[in-house]
Amino acid sequence: MNLVIDIGNTLAKAGVFKNGALQYRESRKNWEIDDLMALATNHGVQNVILSTVAGAVTDSFREALASRFFFIELNAATPLPIENRYRTPETLGKDRLAAVAGAYALFPGQACLVADAGTCITYDLLSSEGAYLGGNIAPGIAMRLKAMHAFTARLPLVEAGAFEEWVGDSTETALRNGAQVGALLEAEGYIRYCRSRFGALRAIFTGGDADFFAKNLKSEIFVNHNLVLIGLDQILNYNVKRLE
Repeated sequence: MNLVIDIGNTLAKAGVFKNGALQYRESRKNWEIDDLMALATNHGVQNVILSTVAGAVTDSFREALASRFFFIELNAATPLPIENRYRTPETLGKDRLAAVAGAYALFPGQACLVADAGTCITYDLLSSEGAYLGGNIAPGIAMRLKAMHAFTARLPLVEAGAFEEWVGDSTETALRNGAQVGALLEAEGYIRYCRSRFGALRAIFTGGDADFFAKNLKSEIFVNHNLVLIGLDQILNYNVKRLE
């Protein structure tokens, strides 16, 4: 039994896996160490992995986990089930790396474009041989809308929402479409480019806005909201087996 902890910019997620299958998942603004300990104890957990992009974890938090379980924290030196070709691995977001590892677990032997549509939208490439080739980072939909308001004198703050026409006929719809349709065209462009370069390629979306892309993209994509957790579980299993 494995416990995986993913602390992101907005939410902290915890998942319990048994033999690679997700048994339990919960998201909170913050996880207290006592609550995580109780969760692990109730599910008979033996191994724990922590990934954080927020940097808000104390040494006592880590020490508590390490004192009870086989514990690793994902960082640039962590052994991986995939080959990491990123030129600056110490700057690579842990969530990006975990999502790619999740894609490798779900679609072994297939080239994948992994898009995490959250605060930012990240696009990462996995070769069919299991090598992480790198990727790009773009503003997420909410960030685009907020930026247009924050960096101009008169443009209002518009919320994301449904749209019918791709051409806005008011300032509100122009802003909404500019952010949302722009993100869709960007994603379509990445998918087309990657398929022209790699041929058959699986496009996998995760993150809070993944369903928006699934509903509105013309290209066929696969959505898995637990992709980062699945990848963390695979990385943890890989490190447990290295000790056997």
